[in-house]
Amino acid sequence: MKTRVEKLVWAILLIFVMSACSSTQSLQEYFVDNADNPNFLSVDLPVSLLNMEKADLTEDQREALGSLKKLNILAFKITEDNLMEFQNEKANITAILKNGKFTELMKMNTKYGKASVRYLGDDDAIDEVIIYGDSDDKGFMLVRVLGKNMSPAKLVQFMKAVEKSDYKGEGLGEIGNFLKG
Repeated sequence: MKTRVEKLVWAILLIFVMSACSSTQSLQEYFVDNADNPNFLSVDLPVSLLNMEKADLTEDQREALGSLKKLNILAFKITEDNLMEFQNEKANITAILKNGKFTELMKMNTKYGKASVRYLGDDDAIDEVIIYGDSDDKGFMLVRVLGKNMSPAKLVQFMKAVEKSDYKGEGLGEIGNFLKG
């Protein structure tokens, strides 16, 4: 009798654990899984590389810049040979970003294509910002911005400053060339 109860408890525990696991890939897993894929460019950068210290920023924008620590960048550049894979990867990212964990902060139309900014965390203390942009003729770029005590209002101002700036990806190597191309 005791063995049956133990088996029943283990079965319930196993069902509980399996149901707790999400079938949707996390953004971090997506980055790791595609870092070595030849169709992707993958770079981890300190925020200081953006060279925004010389930019004409307001005090709030400077404070937002100070709260940023690291950028994880994953870019997919379209070629004639990988158009189908581009469509599949774009769909994968869309599915991940539509996950209820992310809160949309803003959408932008830029000269490079469409972009959106989402975040994870509380309204007054953001854990991670996700910037996703795509263009049907160039590809897409996914940026994870990691920091400490990031504020949504200040980040919106900072993103607008970057959008208006003359920054063209200097210092970013292959990713910078992707932005220019």
